[in-house]
Amino acid sequence: MVPPGRILLLLLLPVATAQMTPGSCSGCGPLSLPLLAGLVAADAVMSLVIVGVVFMCARPRRRPTQEDGKVYINMPGRG
Repeated sequence: MVPPGRILLLLLLPVATAQMTPGSCSGCGPLSLPLLAGLVAADAVMSLVIVGVVFMCARPRRRPTQEDGKVYINMPGRG
């Protein structure tokens, strides 16, 4: 069951949106093409860096078994 306060908030949200005047944003001009291209390129680079770091941290590491340091008499490859 949804709490009554959240239902009231959902009912008042359209009223609050209707009170806002369109175009009330001051200084929100369109982005220039070089700035937009730079933002997209920076986002792509940062995404690749994050993917690379996650890949490097999440890959399984090869751990030597405990018996690799032991030398046996009848095992010619280990001596």
